[in-house]
Amino acid sequence: MSRRAWALDDRGSSPVDFILVGSLLTVLTLAVLQLGFAVYVRNVVHDAAVEGAHYAALADTTLAEGAERTRMSIVRAVGEGFAEDISVIESDRLGHPTAIVTVRTTLPIIGLLGVPLGLEVDADAPMESLDGG
Repeated sequence: MSRRAWALDDRGSSPVDFILVGSLLTVLTLAVLQLGFAVYVRNVVHDAAVEGAHYAALADTTLAEGAERTRMSIVRAVGEGFAEDISVIESDRLGHPTAIVTVRTTLPIIGLLGVPLGLEVDADAPMESLDGG
């Protein structure tokens, strides 16, 4: 077989093409799944912060109870490791007393592994009072 005929021979190229294209599609699929997971974690943490802020703002509850409600919501949905840094404060940054819940958690990059405290969300709710004012 001459060199020219050998260079034009494409026998065996199909498995190589399959491996190259298959690995590229696999990486792309995993990247899309990971992005979806990161968005899911962010939405769960944000929704938990909103729920905790509304609970902490009730007239018959404390800020600590709002933090615990936030923590329990996160633990049920994505696990204990995502509910480590939760703070609740009372502020009047919106012109009236407000409960503000801030959650700092891991931003998942590869599976559940990621940047510690790389994601921060906060939510606020107006405080209720029993004095009518």
